[in-house]
Amino acid sequence: MSTFVFKNRDWNYTPVSNIFIDKYMPKARGEFVKVYLLGLKYCVSGELGVNSSIMASTLHLLETDVINAWSYWNDEGIIRMIPLDNMGNFTIEFLNITESTETSTDNINLLEELNNNSTKDMLQDIEKLLGRPLSTKEMTMYISWIKDFSFPPEIILLLIQYCVSKGKTDCRYIETIAISWYDAKIKTVEDAQTFIKKHEDKWTNIRKILNYMGMKDAEVMKPQEEMLTKWLSTYNFPLNVIFKACEICFQRINKADFKYIDGILSSWYRDGLKNLEDIEKKDSKKTFKKPGNFKAKLDNFNNYEQRNYNFDELEKKLLGWDNND
Repeated sequence: MSTFVFKNRDWNYTPVSNIFIDKYMPKARGEFVKVYLLGLKYCVSGELGVNSSIMASTLHLLETDVINAWSYWNDEGIIRMIPLDNMGNFTIEFLNITESTETSTDNINLLEELNNNSTKDMLQDIEKLLGRPLSTKEMTMYISWIKDFSFPPEIILLLIQYCVSKGKTDCRYIETIAISWYDAKIKTVEDAQTFIKKHEDKWTNIRKILNYMGMKDAEVMKPQEEMLTKWLSTYNFPLNVIFKACEICFQRINKADFKYIDGILSSWYRDGLKNLEDIEKKDSKKTFKKPGNFKAKLDNFNNYEQRNYNFDELEKKLLGWDNND
């Protein structure tokens, strides 16, 4: 069960942006819209926090629907979902959608930009990669990246090619990747290639872990992805150590549980254990009291002189042998 803490804004009503209604609501799943609106109501009414169980019960949803909804809106960029701990608790901050959606695209004169041969060639190449003509909105967006993100045309083409190779050609996904490249301060083709390789290497390892756990990457939510990234990048554990933690989890609770595995790996990280040899050494140092060394503690129950019995004589009496000559 997760708890969500809201960053409050002192309003006496629940304002819903028209941009949310026009742009975000139509394409979102109904349960995601319900979670967003209820969370917004909690936030503006001064509610400090609410757990996923209460939200799910109020909206007649599953807890997984609530968590998936917050992850979805976080990816859409209209809330900020910040982990508070490793127990699935988050701070939810509702962002100003007007500010987040205003870009310099309104200031772009498309006809004037299309007179630039370099820009025109870039847009034609993008159409070839996507296999379809670009809308006016898409052309404006790609041109804006040259100005806003300082992306040269070759970076933008490489980005589109990367998205196409993953089977993702929708405008929203491509824009998300562009923002992540900008946040990573990518300026050259070399920067982009290094970023792609690092990202792909990470997901190759993530898929191996998920396969070991009997899961698919499509089933992974944002908080779980962050845990996987932490194990690989922050803790810098090799795969065999993560597999070992998964095995221990399976042995103890008979299922794959991200929080349980994270607890094991976090403990090893705090103890400075970096590989299987370190873990085995620590396990071998654990000592247990031998049964023969056990001595009962004196208390009211056994604080008296113990009787000694001759068990051979008792056995004879039980069997009636003590009457035989």
